Amino acid sequence: MTATPSAGRMPIAVTRTGARISLPDADGMSAEQKRVRDAIINGRRGELVGPLRAALHNPELAERWSQLGETLRYRTRLPTRLSELAVLMTARVWNSELEWGVHRRAAEAAGLEVATIEAIRDGAAPALADPADREIYDFVRDMLTGGDVGEAAYQAVLARWGEGGVVELTALVGYYCMVALTLNVHRIPLPVGLGVELVAGRVEAPGRLSPLPALPKAPAG
Repeated sequence: MTATPSAGRMPIAVTRTGARISLPDADGMSAEQKRVRDAIINGRRGELVGPLRAALHNPELAERWSQLGETLRYRTRLPTRLSELAVLMTARVWNSELEWGVHRRAAEAAGLEVATIEAIRDGAAPALADPADREIYDFVRDMLTGGDVGEAAYQAVLARWGEGGVVELTALVGYYCMVALTLNVHRIPLPVGLGVELVAGRVEAPGRLSPLPALPKAPAG
């Protein structure tokens, strides 16, 4: 299917796949779209999925989006396991199926316990014994629940990961909120191999906020 060209621009071939917007087709991209697409596929990501398919309507946006995402996902001082915990919490709050599915696999590969993943999926408080896990959970829960972080949660992450760590964690959650909203708003379809986990039987509709429960107090000692 061919999109209606903007004034002064050549038409770009696009494909509709159930999304609310057209998704640029590899065989009909502009030269700039192809350059950005190739850089993404040949980079750390290795594939073009999710929000970047929508962002390619503005190649500069897609390029910078991809660079920011790679920095926050792969080049922070936070261990991948903890970063993925934060991303799954973000995906759960926004009920973003695609974000959840991609990052569930990444979280499992990074060593996040399946029981923890499934508790977050089911809207239950995970049984987190490691203080570092609890600190990340409390920080991210505060941020996603009220748009701020309480002093105790902030100071715990600051003490363990330093000022760079609290900046990176905040940016990570903010970035994946943008990702989740983009996926939800434009109805970007799930890639082959990912199934629906969040919506059926758990929430009323995609995009409906799901609260994250508070953790029970850690046992003394």
